Amino acid sequence: MDFNMKKLASDAGIFFTRAVQFTEEKFGQAEKTELDAHFENLLARADSTKNWTERILRQTEVLLQPNPSARVEEFLYEKLDRKVPSRVTNGELLAQYMAEAASELGPNTPYGKTLMKVSEAEKRLGAAERDFIHTASLSFLTPLRNFLEGDWKTISKERRLLQNRRLDLDACKARLKKAKAAEAKATVSAPTVPDFQETRPRNYILSASASAVSNPSIMPCPTLASLAHSSCHWLCQLRPGRQQLWNDEVDKAEQELRAAQTEFDRQAEVTRLLLEGISSAHVNHLRCLHEFVKSQTTYYAQCYRHMLDLQKQLGRFPGTFVGTTEPASPPLSSTSPTTTAATMPVVPTGAGLAPPEEAALCLEEVAPPASGTRKARVLYDYEAADSSELALLADELITVYSLPGMDPDWLIGERGNKKGKVPVTYLELLS
Repeated sequence: MDFNMKKLASDAGIFFTRAVQFTEEKFGQAEKTELDAHFENLLARADSTKNWTERILRQTEVLLQPNPSARVEEFLYEKLDRKVPSRVTNGELLAQYMAEAASELGPNTPYGKTLMKVSEAEKRLGAAERDFIHTASLSFLTPLRNFLEGDWKTISKERRLLQNRRLDLDACKARLKKAKAAEAKATVSAPTVPDFQETRPRNYILSASASAVSNPSIMPCPTLASLAHSSCHWLCQLRPGRQQLWNDEVDKAEQELRAAQTEFDRQAEVTRLLLEGISSAHVNHLRCLHEFVKSQTTYYAQCYRHMLDLQKQLGRFPGTFVGTTEPASPPLSSTSPTTTAATMPVVPTGAGLAPPEEAALCLEEVAPPASGTRKARVLYDYEAADSSELALLADELITVYSLPGMDPDWLIGERGNKKGKVPVTYLELLS
């Protein structure tokens, strides 16, 4: 216990001394050992990497889980090393409400059937969102956290050690500088000049000599002469001893400086290697970023496919969108000769279309008009809903034209000897 208290007191003294030295450096009252430019650049890049990694990590967590209470709960479970309980996504909760509403309002009514279809689609969207959150957490968030809690903590620890070694080195330099200044002063100063290092016998002799001079009756004059002679002889012998004392002090300071310089160089090399490892961290983060983009692309592709299937199913329901106020797309003959591209494919509704059997019969009988046919490039893959429609593949070229009385959202497409209806929003009409 006694040893621990002594060590604690020693550490406290060292900490206080370093704090004073660090404050003096900030105010320009003490010399500071500067690092080379390359080392400073490594430190700046490491700090920048740490700051931006923290920001990206926090914002990605917000993206994956917008609810702050849920994020705090997940953080606590992670710190307690416990498994985070499964949580229902917003899409799955919406699907549950829609299914319950359809059961209560009537599952056989048009509104109830539509609610059931949308409920199934929202449930699939919720499952896709759950998979995306799980994949993104493993492939992107976990490596970033590991960097901040592992590599960066190690770098910070070594940087603190380097800072302490630098303060020790500067303290040794200041100690050596003071020792050399005192040595030079002792070399040029006269031996009769008293200072704080003079011992008690010398002061005693000087005071005795002064008393004898002021009062000659104390002792005979020959004794005074011999006393003064012995005093000067003693002072002459004291000067070489004091000079040797300062020489020993300078040698000790130089030895401590060499030891501090060795420790500083060793710690600087260790810290430099860790800072250069930031490049490897960047490579790892780049790979994780690609994984994140891949998982996000998969998630949005699944969402698009689920919603496209839902729109197709809703388009086959009779009277699903009757009474819509949206203007219909212009017919083929009134389109601009410039290129027309649909930014987002929307499957036209089934209102106003003939039944599949009648449409198929009409398609077999119709012939392309003598004028009005155009070439079109397919923007997206399209799966035919029935025999009256033509399946499409992205980037292929087909011939399209319109028939009198046909829904303006659809065209007749031909590819070789195949013919069928195609949605306009999936095409880029070429001039």
